[in-house]
Amino acid sequence: MKLATLANNTPDGQLVVVSADGLKCASAEAIAPSLQAALERWQVTEPALRELAAALDAGRCGHAQPFDAAHALAPLPRAWQWLDGSAFQSHGDLMDVVFKIEKKNDPSRPLMYQGLSNHFIAPGAKVPLPSAEDAIDFEGEFGVITDAVPMGTPASEARAHIRLVVLINDWSLRRLAPVEMKTGFGWIQAKPACSMAPIAVTPDELGAGWRDARVQMRLEVDWNGQRFGAAHGGAMGFGFDALVAHAAYSRDLVAGTVIGSGTVSNPDYRSVGSSCIAERRAIETLDLGEPRTPFMAFGDRVRMQARHENGQDGPFGAIEQTVVQSATGRTRP
Repeated sequence: MKLATLANNTPDGQLVVVSADGLKCASAEAIAPSLQAALERWQVTEPALRELAAALDAGRCGHAQPFDAAHALAPLPRAWQWLDGSAFQSHGDLMDVVFKIEKKNDPSRPLMYQGLSNHFIAPGAKVPLPSAEDAIDFEGEFGVITDAVPMGTPASEARAHIRLVVLINDWSLRRLAPVEMKTGFGWIQAKPACSMAPIAVTPDELGAGWRDARVQMRLEVDWNGQRFGAAHGGAMGFGFDALVAHAAYSRDLVAGTVIGSGTVSNPDYRSVGSSCIAERRAIETLDLGEPRTPFMAFGDRVRMQARHENGQDGPFGAIEQTVVQSATGRTRP
């Protein structure tokens, strides 16, 4: 099942069911006014949403309309909680090169931080940021959205709480990241709002693209029209079930919690490319002694889309955005 959110002058938008071919949609307002509302009553709303999806695909939905991703918001325009992991070992190793740090983490424990959740940027919206001197970077990753998860839920039970899978661009300001990391208090300025692809899907919608609580698809990233990377999501060191369990160790997770995989990365990064600029700069440092690739400039465009192993387009739709200077933008000294 595919779900999306259209703008309707409310903070949470209007929930719609999207047809299997992605061409049509139907309002789910009679079932739940928003995706957040649906997730809070998922045991009741899921069967009704699936029935509506079946009617839409069969041509039996009287209020069907064309689905235009250009008018879609993020599936969850705002969420109660956004927790981002770093589950790809090759990415972590390369970031150690970027930040010149020695590993101190326990490899048996997932890495995770709590980020900004009150706003997820629409997939086609311009992305306003204060300064290009902050070293603007994209980070392509997959994510899941849970229902309510009780504190202490083990990984063996956590998978049942994963209700939707999404595609995310976790924007980063690399100049600020090491400054905030050295404080030991975590990121604030270095992590602005994330973007989300237009369609959230139930795990079964992915078919063979969902296995071992991982997205078994390639994440194609294009920067200014040029292919930048196509890393595979199946290389996660920890599956999403383990990430959900880690997050729920000492807290209940509310319905609508979003958990990210971290930047999609593969050990053969020299051949498949990268999902963020910082990773390529780390590779250049290893190979050439110094980074050569600049970070993003205002006016640059980035596009992200998942692809099945058989070459078929993924079901999430695309994130396609341009970075621009915010109205309060400034040049840093």
